[in-house]
Amino acid sequence: MNKRRTIRVRDVMKSDFIMMEGINTVKEGINALLREDAHTLLIKKRNEDDEFGIIVLADIAKKILAVDKAPDRVNLYEIMSKPALGVSPDLDIRYCARLFYRFGLSTAPVIENNEVLGVITYNEIVLHGLLENDAGL
Repeated sequence: MNKRRTIRVRDVMKSDFIMMEGINTVKEGINALLREDAHTLLIKKRNEDDEFGIIVLADIAKKILAVDKAPDRVNLYEIMSKPALGVSPDLDIRYCARLFYRFGLSTAPVIENNEVLGVITYNEIVLHGLLENDAGL
């Protein structure tokens, strides 16, 4: 019987991410995504009692493009999902995949001590995490 190595979110997460203010426009967010070749925007907390927000490309497609809104006239806070459902960096990627499936997520911030450390997506879970543990393949 093969012993399965536990792969944690911190082992496969992307530690580079885009964090913006909610007051920024969608156009500014799109430009940041293009510059960084990314697909997720994290929105900063306004104060200590606030929560992080999140925007993925599908949000922009559904809430801006599909309804013919001008990206330079809409603020990020208007289309973000908030609170963003964050995951612990110590979470096993199998449970992260289950969480994503159960709640219909594709991306989540990795949060520890109320600070964003990175971003985890299905890409990292499958393409990096699953292949690191070839006992299951």
